[in-house]
Amino acid sequence: MTSAIEMGLLPRTAEARPGGLAVGGVPLVDLAERFGTPLFVYDEEHLRLRCREAVAAFGQDNVAYASKAFLCTAMARLAHEEGMLLDVASGGELRVALHAGVPADRIVLHGNNKSETELRTAMTAGLRHVVVDSLDEMDRIERLHAEERLPPAHVQLRVAPGVAAGAHEAIRTGGHDSKFGFGLADGAAVHAVRRADGSPAMILEGIHAHVGSQVLDTAELGAGAAAVARFAVETHAPRLTVGGGLGVAYEAGQTVPSFADWAAAVRSAVREAGWHDEVTVEPGRSIAARAGLTLYRVGTIKRIEGVRTYVGVDGGMSDNLRPALYGSRYEVFLPRSPHAPRPWRARLVGKHCESGDVIVDDAALPAGTAVGDVLATPVTGAYGYAMASNYNKLPRPAVVFVRDGAVRTVVRRETEEDLLRLDVDEPAGPLERSAPVPPSLTRC
Repeated sequence: MTSAIEMGLLPRTAEARPGGLAVGGVPLVDLAERFGTPLFVYDEEHLRLRCREAVAAFGQDNVAYASKAFLCTAMARLAHEEGMLLDVASGGELRVALHAGVPADRIVLHGNNKSETELRTAMTAGLRHVVVDSLDEMDRIERLHAEERLPPAHVQLRVAPGVAAGAHEAIRTGGHDSKFGFGLADGAAVHAVRRADGSPAMILEGIHAHVGSQVLDTAELGAGAAAVARFAVETHAPRLTVGGGLGVAYEAGQTVPSFADWAAAVRSAVREAGWHDEVTVEPGRSIAARAGLTLYRVGTIKRIEGVRTYVGVDGGMSDNLRPALYGSRYEVFLPRSPHAPRPWRARLVGKHCESGDVIVDDAALPAGTAVGDVLATPVTGAYGYAMASNYNKLPRPAVVFVRDGAVRTVVRRETEEDLLRLDVDEPAGPLERSAPVPPSLTRC
């Protein structure tokens, strides 16, 4: 028999009450009734504490929140308030950060294929730095500087150190065979440093690397940091950024390092490589993942004798793509009875027209789970809403922050009217008559 959901997978303010589980002092079942489902719920106090812990471990101005994990105006503002820089990876993420009031010199721009428009915005606004990924990007920066007389871009150069880490091949980014960065092994990184150093369009701020995501062994993160630190020492780089990648527990029994563990491993590794200055990191998942959970409502239960039971909910791959994309695994529980044992096995699926629309392949559930129940999947605060889509024209869920018994909507639920807002719905004009097609051209 599978035991009750582990409290270590839940947001820090989670507490069991007679009426069910509450987060931030607000019962989850009440949130589902008030705001509908699917619904992303974030523990604001948890988010703030994780930001503070990261800053305490690495030092002020040495931590950038990797906003691709989860971004909205409220989240950008929260990370900034807690002393973090913001790492954005597109013009859209940059727009949100600036809209939230984050000063441009507290924002870092990433991306392996930045457009001229994105670079123009970065150079005009005066971002802290741009993480340059390719020679083509240098061409664009130099063209903007020369032709439009934009100020020089402060840059860090992303290198591929030949160390790849992470739980899935798709999130291992630091190997030689990667779309990201200048390779160390083939000399591309050395050439990039020389070009940036000699260009009037760029001010070289440092060296950057990122080896992968959802890493649970700090030794892997340390190995990546050491490889890039050696290169930074050799090239006399002024700063060193070793990216993010620290993993989180998604299932019972998993253990994860703390920010302090990560900091100790990285500092030890870079010191041995000869680097004795500060190191910047970019956590995302480890800030947001456990702080958030998703609420669904059960709509169907289908039992196939001798095969399995399917439990269908009102969301799916449009609000959590990770199981379909990476084979990611989650737990599930009933907020109305968080301490109940979960002996019943079922496949938790969404409502999309895909057999692969599976949220939890072999979910453990209380025996009394029924149609109409509210279910929750914990640890969905990272890459849930961020990857959400309108597949099958489902409106994207709302996002709420809870704290001290209060709740606020930070992203409203989309409506079906919203799904039409980009359509150009103009009557078709009269068809023009064309010349007859010669018979010889109509044969198959």
